Amino acid sequence: MIGRALILSGGVLVGAAGSQFPEFSQQYVQRLGGAVDALGEVVADFDASAASVGLTREAALEQMGGTEFLDRRRTDMTRTIARYEALRMNLAAVAGAGPFMRAYHASALSDAEVARATWSAYSPAVPLTMPGAVFGGTGFLAGMLAAWALIKAVLWPIRRRRAEVSKEPGPD
Repeated sequence: MIGRALILSGGVLVGAAGSQFPEFSQQYVQRLGGAVDALGEVVADFDASAASVGLTREAALEQMGGTEFLDRRRTDMTRTIARYEALRMNLAAVAGAGPFMRAYHASALSDAEVARATWSAYSPAVPLTMPGAVFGGTGFLAGMLAAWALIKAVLWPIRRRRAEVSKEPGPD
């Protein structure tokens, strides 16, 4: 009886969490687009500065050195450019995608900074959409299966020991 209650609880908890994915991922994609736009402005400004003196991005980065400040600035710009390129590729993978395709491309929803910002503004709600129901139902089944497997794994040594004890010959 307790096992069934735990399995059902696991299903409800994971189902409720899973039902939030469509809306959370949609808000994540919106923030991802904003991050790409903001970083794009920084990179475009850097590229324009480099071009104004006849340098490519790479040549401008190479010239940034010689002092501690310029070395740090080169490292910062290199990191900013790399993050911009990575986020731009992630956005291309999920832009305009529905919740099922966003789940398929979940690796594109992996930027910790964007996820933190999305989560800080996110308010869970009861989804009344078909994708919310599908993700919720899938999460419910996955949660029940995970809870069942966990209970089986925890009880396995106990059941095994009981089986061994019951097979031992009794006193004659």
